[in-house]
Amino acid sequence: MATLSLKNIVKIYPHSGDQKRAKKKKGEPEKKTNLQVTEKGVIAVQQFSLDIADKEFIVLVGPSGCGKSTTLRMVAGLEEISEGELYIDGKLMNDVEPKDRDIAMVFQSYALYPHMTVYENMAFPLTLRKVPRNEIDRRVKEAAEILDITQYLDRKPKALSGGQRQRVAIGRAIVREPKVLLMDEPLSNLDAKLRNQMRAEIIKLRQKINTTFMYVTHDQTEAMTLGDRIVIMKDGFIQQIGTPQEVFDHPANLFVAGFIGTPQMNYFDAKLEKDGGTYAVSVSGMKVELSGEKQKKLAAKNIQPQSVTLGVRPSHITLSDGADVLRAKVDVSEMMGSEVHLHANAMGRDVVIIVPTMDLNGNHKETFAQGAEVKFTFAGSVCHLFDGEGKNLEA
Repeated sequence: MATLSLKNIVKIYPHSGDQKRAKKKKGEPEKKTNLQVTEKGVIAVQQFSLDIADKEFIVLVGPSGCGKSTTLRMVAGLEEISEGELYIDGKLMNDVEPKDRDIAMVFQSYALYPHMTVYENMAFPLTLRKVPRNEIDRRVKEAAEILDITQYLDRKPKALSGGQRQRVAIGRAIVREPKVLLMDEPLSNLDAKLRNQMRAEIIKLRQKINTTFMYVTHDQTEAMTLGDRIVIMKDGFIQQIGTPQEVFDHPANLFVAGFIGTPQMNYFDAKLEKDGGTYAVSVSGMKVELSGEKQKKLAAKNIQPQSVTLGVRPSHITLSDGADVLRAKVDVSEMMGSEVHLHANAMGRDVVIIVPTMDLNGNHKETFAQGAEVKFTFAGSVCHLFDGEGKNLEA
C-alpha cells in the first residue's frame, strides 16, 4: 500500500563516443527517429508527471518504443532517472537502491529458476531476506491459494503451462507483500485465450491483495479492462491520462482516438459550420447537427467554423436508406458472430462499419457481398472533431 508521485521525470540515454563521431562526420540531422535527439543523447521519456493513489491500478499503454517500460524501470530503480523526482509514500526515491524501495516486479519473461520447484521459486526472495521459515511457508501457501496454484507447488517450471508459469512469477512477487507491484507486459507471451483468462485473474488478484499496481502493456484491451486510470504514451510524451471511459469517450487528440478502441476510429475530412449559434458538421454534402452537450463545449471555447478531421467509431455508424446519407462500397465483409465488420471505401477513405447480424426480432439481416453499395449516417452526439494539429476541439 503506497502512493507514488512522479514529477517531471526525464530519461536520457547518452550518445556513445562512436555515435558522436559518426554524427559529426556524416552531418546527420538532429532528429532521425520519433524520439528527440539532443546533444545529451536520446530522450526516451519526456516530462512525465503522474500522481498515483494508494491501491490504485494504473496502466501505461502505447506503441513499442513510447517509453512506458523505461518509465516502469525507473520506478523500480533498474534505470537511473536523468531528471525529475520520484516519491513513494512521500519519500524521495531517486537514489534509493531497488532492493530498498519495497517494490516487486513481474517481467514479460517468467524468469523462473528451472531447477527449483514452484514452492522454492516463490520462497526464494523471502529466503534471501532471511524471513523465518514458518512465515515463508505461510506467505507462499497463501499466495498459491490466491493464484490457484497450490496443486503445482511440488512441480518444476517445465511441467507447467505458460499461464501457470506466469502465475508463479506473480506469486513470487506478491509473497514479498510489496507496497507497489510493477508489471511489465506480463501477458504478452500467452495466446489469446490464456490472455483473457489471466486478465480476469489479475482483476481478482487486485481485489485480494492490498497493493498499488503499475502495469505496462501495448494492448489497449488490457488497458481498458484492467486500469482504474490509463496513461497513453507516444514518443516519450504523455498524450492523455484518464479513466478508460474518459479516454474512449473524450480522446484528447487524433493519436489517442486511433489507439483506443477496436476497430479503430474512422476519420473523414469535414467542415465545422456555425449557423445562428448552432454548430453542425458537413461531410461530402451530408450535414449533421451536433448534440447539445457538444454545442455547449464548442460555444464555451468560442470555436470558429473551420476545416476539421471528423472521427466516428465503427459501432456508432448506422446504415440508412434516407436521402441525406454517405455512400460506400464494400471491400471486405468479416463475420464476427453477432455482428459483421464491413470494410468499405467512402470518399477515397477506408471505413469500418459494425452491423448487427440480427434485428430486434431475432431475424437475420441481409448479407453484404464484395462491391455492394451501402448508405450510412451517424448522430451528432458521436462526432469527434479534431483541428489541423490533431487536437480535440472539445478538450
